[in-house]
Amino acid sequence: MIRKCKKRSGMVKGAIVLASAMAIAVTGRAAVAGGQAAPAVSIEKNQVPLSTRTPEASGSVTYSNKGATIDASNANNGYVMVKYSGGNQKIKVQITKNSTYTYDINARDAYEVYPITEGSGTYMIKVFENVSGDQYAQLLSQSVSVSLSNEFGPFLYPNQYVNFNSGSAAVATAAQLTAGMDQIQTVEAVYHYVTTHVTYDYAKAQSVKSGYLPNVDSTLATGTGICFDYAALMTAMLRSRDIPTKLVIGYTGDLYHAWVSVYINGVGWVDDVIYFDGTKWSLMDPTFISTGGNSDAAKQYVGTGANYREKYSY
Repeated sequence: MIRKCKKRSGMVKGAIVLASAMAIAVTGRAAVAGGQAAPAVSIEKNQVPLSTRTPEASGSVTYSNKGATIDASNANNGYVMVKYSGGNQKIKVQITKNSTYTYDINARDAYEVYPITEGSGTYMIKVFENVSGDQYAQLLSQSVSVSLSNEFGPFLYPNQYVNFNSGSAAVATAAQLTAGMDQIQTVEAVYHYVTTHVTYDYAKAQSVKSGYLPNVDSTLATGTGICFDYAALMTAMLRSRDIPTKLVIGYTGDLYHAWVSVYINGVGWVDDVIYFDGTKWSLMDPTFISTGGNSDAAKQYVGTGANYREKYSY
């Protein structure tokens, strides 16, 4: 699980220990982590499909040191982009506001997208390189002020964990599957499509390693995946239909599990619409959303923090 870096005695000077970012399921059990909040540009409904929301490192606001570069040009749209051009094989990024999210940098000389998921405010972004074992030394640290232009931006744009683009098969499938449907019908259709076309890969669950990232098109093509693959595919498909969607890790009561939260017009964020209880995926009875409408009861349930406690969102 992703957590804050901790200093440890007896280490190489200037190095710290970083917990690896991971989101995996093992023998049918979910274990997922890491995420963050940010803004997005306003787009009129039906004007442009979500697939055209392409993250961009425009270079207007950048910070660099020792081969690491942070491009914060579009932080107000809900994401930052980071790249590393050095030779170290293990590089990590931390993004901190109220919580600390830790990610791997997998590409070299190419930007990767990291979400800003805790709203407007000041974020600290750090890049680390591996020294030895689990010890990391800081390459770059930068404070970035964020004023979100759209509160839903972080949950509409693709990012490292929910990675798709206009050419993704997942985007094309979602468009064909849900043409002419409203929000609730789209959520139902995507849920039923993914859970009937993808089977759980127990072998993969037992062998997957820390730092694993889902490939939504690969999951679609092979028809197999683990918990994280299911969630990423569903989230990508819903975002591509212009529905703000969070892939969330957190607690319902005392249980730690994953769910997909969707923003429904007239209701708000509905947590646990699609969720994984450690054994199977389930869909909340859609009549709760459709019949609840704008009622006080629906809003009270959706807004009750005791029902759902979010730890990480992507």
